[in-house]
Amino acid sequence: MTRRCARRAVVWTWWLVLAAAVSAQAPGVHPVSGRRFAPVMGYQGAGWLERIERDDEEAPDVALSVLKIQKGSAVADIGAGSGFITERLASRVGPSGKVFANDVQPQMLDMLAKRLARKKITNVTLVQGDIDDPKLPAASVDLEIMVDVYHEFSQPQAMLRHLRDALKPGGRMVLVEYRKEDPAIPIRPEHKMSVAEAKLEVEAEGFTLSKVDESLPRQHILIFTVKPASP
Repeated sequence: MTRRCARRAVVWTWWLVLAAAVSAQAPGVHPVSGRRFAPVMGYQGAGWLERIERDDEEAPDVALSVLKIQKGSAVADIGAGSGFITERLASRVGPSGKVFANDVQPQMLDMLAKRLARKKITNVTLVQGDIDDPKLPAASVDLEIMVDVYHEFSQPQAMLRHLRDALKPGGRMVLVEYRKEDPAIPIRPEHKMSVAEAKLEVEAEGFTLSKVDESLPRQHILIFTVKPASP
């Protein structure tokens, strides 16, 4: 079996695992774009987040370098899961910075807490969020990042309003999403987003798409800022 075939077999095996791990919810539809929401991956599928192939497929360190995260800044990892991105963010902001690691599933936060303790990471605060509210303090963060997360929101409009309120002046909100425009990327369509879909949905909640970066192998990096208030 070639390396490519082996990798595809691994991907499809994981998707079978994930199919059993998603929440038993009827997917809704976004009222602005008509996009059908993807079901949320349950904590039982956390192994997908830690798969060996993820560094090659997603290049997370490249994504974070694109964002030029400053030492001492406050950042929020929304939908942090088991902490694959959180750990990297904690290193980027340094001891004087802070990471809010948010998730709606307490089991994910339990896994993340064990990871932090094992690696002696002390600049991360765990936040149990709701499906419509990340529970972040107002004007508390310089950067919010969602890696393969936004497309699973069942209440995206409410979430975006709260995320907007949690940003400091000049803050950024970043979506990293698999490219729906590319059918060759081996991810189910409901777990991908196009730039047009993201722009339509997010800008409707008071944001502006400031930059689209295509440095990653399979994902868009979509950088949003808060739209200035009308005079």
